[in-house]
Order: sequence, then structure tokens, then C-alpha cells
Amino acid sequence: MHSPETLDNISQRVTTQIVDLQAEGALLIGRVWLPSVNGPSPVIIKNNNVYDLSHIAPTTSSLLELDDLASILKNTLELPVIASLQAIISNSLHRHQDGNAPYLLAPCDLQAVKASGVTFVASMLERVIEERSAGDLNQAEFFRNELNAIIGDDLSKIHPGSEESQQIKRVLQEKGVWSQYLEVGIGPDAEIFSKAQPMSSVGFGAQVGIHPISNWNNPEPEIVLAVNSAGKIVGASLGNDVNLRDVEGRSALLLGKAKDNNGSCSIGPFIRIFDGEFSLEDIKQTDIHLNIQGEDGFELDGLSSMSKISRSPESLVAQTIGPNHQYPDGLMLFLGTMFAPAKDRGESGKGFTHHLGDQVSVSSKCLPSLINWVNHSDKIPRWEFGTWQLMKNLAHRKLL
Repeated sequence: MHSPETLDNISQRVTTQIVDLQAEGALLIGRVWLPSVNGPSPVIIKNNNVYDLSHIAPTTSSLLELDDLASILKNTLELPVIASLQAIISNSLHRHQDGNAPYLLAPCDLQAVKASGVTFVASMLERVIEERSAGDLNQAEFFRNELNAIIGDDLSKIHPGSEESQQIKRVLQEKGVWSQYLEVGIGPDAEIFSKAQPMSSVGFGAQVGIHPISNWNNPEPEIVLAVNSAGKIVGASLGNDVNLRDVEGRSALLLGKAKDNNGSCSIGPFIRIFDGEFSLEDIKQTDIHLNIQGEDGFELDGLSSMSKISRSPESLVAQTIGPNHQYPDGLMLFLGTMFAPAKDRGESGKGFTHHLGDQVSVSSKCLPSLINWVNHSDKIPRWEFGTWQLMKNLAHRKLL
């Protein structure tokens, strides 16, 4: 048993991590809510301070459209200081204590928020288990054992869409365990779905929302790629694709209800821009760590290694944006997770589900940590600042 980490300790730890990344030359951009103008601004972290980028680009969507973005960010000198890095991190964790202090938002704004599903074998098998148990937590362990007895980890080296994958499909169909999740897991076409509406994602320090009807749910720690309207991958962040396993398990047609609820998409705290020192190749080799600390003393750790993804990030982006589907404001693309927690939380065999108040931390060596707390989606702050409110605010500030 233990006590969750204090907010002051989290603030110091995350600030130190970001300072260390800056020392390595990391270019970190994001968004901050400014109570003084009752609206958001794009920001960059430099010299342990948070600088306003709104006069270079009023939104992060438009910022990521700029040619030679890394050079612009490195060479821009005269920028207004909003606050110190430490103050912004602390304000984001204590945002309800001082309504006049700026705090972090999700680093995206007008971009579409898309997600790739079933891109890791471990999570693919868990999706099949959800389906076969019809979302019944009590049946999940039985079907998990059944499925593992049939195929084990035989799928781990299968290239999606290959002839070998089609042979595996025929074998599994003969055994009566073929599934729509296996189809998108090892078939030619990836699962790409809309995770959240533009402007609806929450950021570092916010509460994430679980629909109150759910009794079986979990976080999904993922890499999130920032992609501009030309389909160029310009940076990466961390994300939590909150998922209702019982709802999706009842029917895949309930994916919208399982995935898109108030506060169910968290991204941040910053987007790290690709430059000469940091690229997509670094992302492909990174490990994503998950830590959950409950108010009941429960703790769970998990690891998702990008080296084990079954589809390349480039191929997932290519299946999302291109000649057949455009995103004029760019997009944020979740790459999927191999982490589907099965550790019992309570009664044996019933696996993991969130409790209210859980502290969820998603971290990586190359990206700043994303930390949120769990609550019901109808109890957390309502999403009220949408695209129209943003346009009005930017026009009032003479940024359009």
C-alpha cells in the first residue's frame, strides 16, 4: 500500500524532466490558457520559460503548417514571456486553486483527433477477448485462457496484409475464433477512427472522463503524431486514449460511445518538434511507460514498446491522410498501444478497471510526462470552448 505522489513532487519531477530535455535541444511547443485574455495561445519552452507564439501563429494548427518550422522556432528571439516553466507546470496541477493563473491545455486545437486501433498484438488479443466475452468482465479470464491456448503469441511476427497473415486468418477461421479485431490487426487495412472532436482534448493536469455506465475501463498510453495538412509528420506527443472495455466489448458499433466522451482524450503536455536532433526514428524505438496510482493504495505499471508495433507509423499516417481523405487543419494521430491491463484489482480473475481518483501517468524518455486524474465524464469540467469561441477570441485579440 502507498500514498499517491503529491502535486508538489509531480511538479518538481516533470519540470526537471523538461529542463533535461531542453538541455538536449528539444523543441517543445504547446498551448496555454491565458485568463488575462480569456483564451489560449500557442507557446514554446525556452530557457526554462514559457513564451507566447500567438503573433507568429494564432493556433498550433497553423504553426505546424509553417515551412522549416524547427528553424523558425530555434531562431525566433523576441517573444513575450507568459511565465516560468515551473510556474506553468505547478499552475496546471493546481489550476482550480487560482483562477487567474495560466495553465497548460492539450497542445492541439483545430486538428482532427484520430486514432489507430489494434496495432499491437497484445492489445489486439485483448480486443478479441472483449468481443468474445461481450463486455462481461466475469467472462474475460475464461476467454483469455481459451484464446492463448489456441494461438499463444503466434501473431507477434506477422506482417499485416501479407500472405502469411492470410494463412493465419484461414486457420483461425477454421477454429472459430476469427474476429473483426483480428481483421484490422493482421489484415491489409488499418483501423483508423475519430477519437475526439477538434478542441475537445484535455491536457496535462486535467481530469480524464469515464462514462458512468462503465464498469470495465482502462487507460491506453500512446504516442500521438502531429501531422500537418500536407501529411507531413512534424512532431510527437504522448496521449491517453481512455477506453470503456465493456461498452466496446458489447459491440464494435458502440466504438463512439466507448471512446468519445467528455475528457476521454488526453494529449500533452507538449509536442516535440522533429529536427536534426530528434526524428520519427527516435519515436519508433521509444518505450512508453504507464503508472496508475489509486487512492485505495493500488498501483499498476505497464510498458508499451514502439519497436513492437505491427504497422509502421508512416503507413498509419498514409492510411489516414492522402488523396482520398484530406485534413485542412492537420491531425493528431494516436498510434495504438500494446498495453491492456489484466492485473487483478480486487476479486481474482476480474482484471483491472479504473477507480475514481486514479492518478494516471504516461511517460517516455524522449517526451515530457502526461499526468491526469480519473473522474466520471459528467463530473469533470464541461467542454464549452469550441472552434467558434476560439475564432471570436482570436478576432477580439486581433490575431486573425
